[in-house]
Formats: sequence, structure tokens, C-alpha cells
Amino acid sequence: METLTVLLGLVALATALGLVWRARTGRIQRSKTPVAAAADENRITIPGAEPFGTRITLLQFSTAACAICPTVHTQLGALADEFDDGTGSVVHVEVDVSARPEIANQFNLLQSPTTFILDGNGVLQARIGGAPKINDLRAELDRMLGPVLV
Repeated sequence: METLTVLLGLVALATALGLVWRARTGRIQRSKTPVAAAADENRITIPGAEPFGTRITLLQFSTAACAICPTVHTQLGALADEFDDGTGSVVHVEVDVSARPEIANQFNLLQSPTTFILDGNGVLQARIGGAPKINDLRAELDRMLGPVLV
């Protein structure tokens, strides 16, 4: 009876942890970096991954073993094309961290894919762990781009 109780407790704990993980995966987590803080120390640079967009960059970190990364690559590329005005204002950049583990450590990448949303200064505005929810990402891009005041 004691073994059955422990087993049921472990199943309940695993289920609860799985539900929490599932609820967090693909959600946009906005950065706490203020928009006005575009100083060099907040700018993300990755040699070989430039050029970034003039207004927004969708920076996707992938690995060779990631099964969903090619699909995410296609979706983010199409989304960048949809929002780009033809001048490179919104771009999608993919970085394979399989051969560059220092990048995973530098940015605390715990799952693949992970997508960073950078502003035109290369400052992190939001991050998404796992496959992004495209409608949520589209709404975030609408919010960030907003109406252009002339």
C-alpha cells in the first residue's frame, strides 16, 4: 500500500510539472530592459549572425538535433517577410548553437528553439522558449512596430 501511495504521488507530481512546462512553452516573456536603454552594454551581438533588422530582429537559436527548429525557421521567416517593408526593417536570423555552446551559456538557453525579439538597436525586448505561438508573436510585432509617426 505504501508503494502504491508513493507511485501515485510521483505520477501526480510529474503531471503537475508537465502542465506547468506546457503552459510556459511558446509564451512571450518580455524583457525587463527598458526600451530607452539602448546603450552598448545591452546590445546583443553575435559574430556571423549579422545583419540585424533596422526595427526588429527575430533571433532564433537552434540545434542540429532539434526536430521542430526547421518548422519554426520557416514560420519566423514568413512572419519577418510579412512585417518587413522591403528595407530590412524586420528580419529573421537563425544561429545554430550546436557548434557554439558558449552562446548557449552566454544567453542561458535551456531549450531549442529559443527566439529573442530584438529592437532596432539590438536590445532584447522579449524571449520565447520553445516553438512560438505565431498569433501571439504577430500581436507582439504589431505592438512593437505600432503606428509610425512622421
